[in-house]
Amino acid sequence: MKLTFVAKDPESEPSGSPTLYRTDRGTWLVQGWVVADPEALAEMGIPEGETCVEIPDRMIPFFQQNP
Repeated sequence: MKLTFVAKDPESEPSGSPTLYRTDRGTWLVQGWVVADPEALAEMGIPEGETCVEIPDRMIPFFQQNP
């Protein structure tokens, strides 16, 4: 899988999250904060082998595919 850096949260520390990457498979990778709230995870019903990460609203503008 080839990764292309898209954006890093401008308000994060230099080594922090969140960060967005585009793959050569037509998918996105999101580096973010681990969601550990048991109530939130239970509500989502995440199946085995999957997870979620939390990112702030300020990252949404970066979710535009560049031509």
